Amino acid sequence: MRFHFKFVVYLIVLLGSSASPAGSYEDFFSAVIRDDARRVQALLIEGMDPNSRDPKGMPALSLAVQRESPKSFATLLSHPAIDLNAMNATGETALMLAAIAGDLDTCSQLLRRGARVQHEGWSPIHYAASGPSTKVVELLLARGALLEAEAPNGTTPLMMAARYGPESSVTLLLARGADPKHRNQRGLRAADFAELGGREWLVQRLEPLSR
Repeated sequence: MRFHFKFVVYLIVLLGSSASPAGSYEDFFSAVIRDDARRVQALLIEGMDPNSRDPKGMPALSLAVQRESPKSFATLLSHPAIDLNAMNATGETALMLAAIAGDLDTCSQLLRRGARVQHEGWSPIHYAASGPSTKVVELLLARGALLEAEAPNGTTPLMMAARYGPESSVTLLLARGADPKHRNQRGLRAADFAELGGREWLVQRLEPLSR
């Protein structure tokens, strides 16, 4: 009887240890993409790591941002063990992905939870300046993003805004004191970035300021 009892306990432990098989991994990321927050929560309760990465190295939180899954995002964001600053395979954080998408609400939530607004290399402010929302640029500056943050090649937010962002972002950055004379490692100024982007109206605006 004692042996039988131990064997039953062993089976329970064994089955319990395999309660999160490989299928749970696929199920977890599928649920994030489907924005099935209930399934995401259930898998987290079962022991799924909220910082798990998909086969391409994308953290679950960043995937929820990228795939526009707000309920999954909220579930992951509220987990006490979530790593807000985890980077994907190309060095992007969830805040960077939200910034380039112009998602003000998601950026605000991440910042409230403590996401890092500034770090070396490409930063959220570069991504925000490249995106469609000037309000996101303004938010990041208000939270301490560096106006003249330099990417590894010396590129600044103003340069990114000049080539990719709305003119209102260029206007905001200039009003805050961004230097249009600054050159990156290739010797390019904001006016040159505007020219590369085929934005002649911005070239005409920035060129006189660059002299």
